[in-house]
Amino acid sequence: MIQKEDSAPATVQGIPPKLRGKPWPTLVAVAVGVMMVALDSTIVAIANPAIQQDLHASLADVQWITNGYLLALAVSLITAGKLGDRFGHRQTFLIGIAGFIVTSAAIGLSGSVALIVLFRVLQGLCGALMQPAALGLLRITFPPEKLNMAFGIWGGVVGISTAAGPIVGGALVEHVSWQSVFFINVPVGLAALVLGLLILKDERAERAPQHLDALGVTLLSAAMFCLVWGLIKAPEWGWRDARTLGFLLAALLAFTGFAFWENRVREPLIPLRMFRSVPLTAGTVLMILMSFSFIGGLFFVTFYLQNVHGLSPVDSGLHLLPLTAMMIVGSPIAGAAIGKLGPRIPLVTGMVLTAVSLWGMSTMTADSGMGTVSLWFVLLGLGLAPVMVGATDVIVSNAPTELAGVAGGVQQSAMQIGGSLGTAVLGVLMASRVDTVLPRKWAEAGLEPLPAEQAGSLAAAAKVGAVPPAEPGTPQQTVDAVAGAVHAAFTSGMGLAFTVGGVVAVVAAGVAGFTRKAPEAEADVRTSEPRTSGASAPVAGPGPKSAEA
Repeated sequence: MIQKEDSAPATVQGIPPKLRGKPWPTLVAVAVGVMMVALDSTIVAIANPAIQQDLHASLADVQWITNGYLLALAVSLITAGKLGDRFGHRQTFLIGIAGFIVTSAAIGLSGSVALIVLFRVLQGLCGALMQPAALGLLRITFPPEKLNMAFGIWGGVVGISTAAGPIVGGALVEHVSWQSVFFINVPVGLAALVLGLLILKDERAERAPQHLDALGVTLLSAAMFCLVWGLIKAPEWGWRDARTLGFLLAALLAFTGFAFWENRVREPLIPLRMFRSVPLTAGTVLMILMSFSFIGGLFFVTFYLQNVHGLSPVDSGLHLLPLTAMMIVGSPIAGAAIGKLGPRIPLVTGMVLTAVSLWGMSTMTADSGMGTVSLWFVLLGLGLAPVMVGATDVIVSNAPTELAGVAGGVQQSAMQIGGSLGTAVLGVLMASRVDTVLPRKWAEAGLEPLPAEQAGSLAAAAKVGAVPPAEPGTPQQTVDAVAGAVHAAFTSGMGLAFTVGGVVAVVAAGVAGFTRKAPEAEADVRTSEPRTSGASAPVAGPGPKSAEA
């Protein structure tokens, strides 16, 4: 049974009573808020160079603008989902929106990098409140047979916003200011806040959590921080560096302590027996592997487009439109297909298409035409659309309704871990290949060997496809030879990264074979509390039937 604890009047000015708390209006309200977060995820990267120049910041300072947000998000997603389960997804979602608006405005008004980083961390915490709550609201509001379509439209909104980020961001930075990139969140957020206040209804599962596992939150947050930070810094420090190993070991110890505690506490943050559901576990692993291959591989594409092909940031965003367009178009179609066929066939097919596209992208060179590049982007978008929709559906629909927020946090955390792991691992493989190939290409071009210091600077630039500026008076033939050697080494390393990403995608296709949609009668996984003092009590039972759409 769902408890409706909304004290708002039945009739809200401007909103017909029949729209309040109904599935499709709820999707609209949630989508506007999600659009703001998705837009922000890509738009900020365009502003970083302008921030660095305007505030005379170092590269490390600018990196913290991104890393601070990602760390805050990764650390708090599951806890934020639990807060939604405990206090209501409506309240959590609205608080997240309000906080996102305030922190966005504060960033735009900040006059130092330190303040920007501080408010970006707070913005990440607010984003974490919104994302699991959005999935929890859809899970509780939509009946099981229509939930996959809701996730399909939700995925389309994310795709549109992600695609628009670089284009909108480039235009704002070029014609207005870098501050406008953050100020744009204010009107969008206010629209989402108004819609949420008028449309969303607080509906909680009968067995909603009553307590917050403070020690579990602490252990999980520490584990996620150490893992993500270790993965972020591993390419810079080196995988054998004591600092990298120290953070990864600390993450392992914290995860072990978390698992030990969760099996003994009366009301755990995450009932680990929830993962006895094979489809839910498979969906989580699939999300990690998909993010590993997709986000890890896509990391190099922007360098390829800008540094190898010489495109501007805005033009790079436009050339990525075939990828995002196919995700936008494919997500609702995938939702419909999953509703008729179940998730297994679309998910396996999607990961096979993803593998083929990644292997195709591994053949790209400096001479590859944009038509060929766009073809692989189209195929990648068609492959990713059913996976993003289907894996989300499998994870959230196979979790108990009273843990819908936690399930949403698990889904988002899986993406964060997979993306960080993929970027780190594929980055190391790519850098290693560049170090091996660059000297050979340099010699084949007939160029004179460089001193060790200059060779190191050249290799560092080659790992992002950048050609160091030539000395005045350098013959054009020499400039072209240097560019050819650098670009050949970069595309060789990128090809290796895409090849490995394709192999991981094939493994993910195998994992997808274990997924299935939870039947309506089994929509919630039955889990039970660990024994305490010789007694046991259920912490999650069969969920309530959702309202009719």
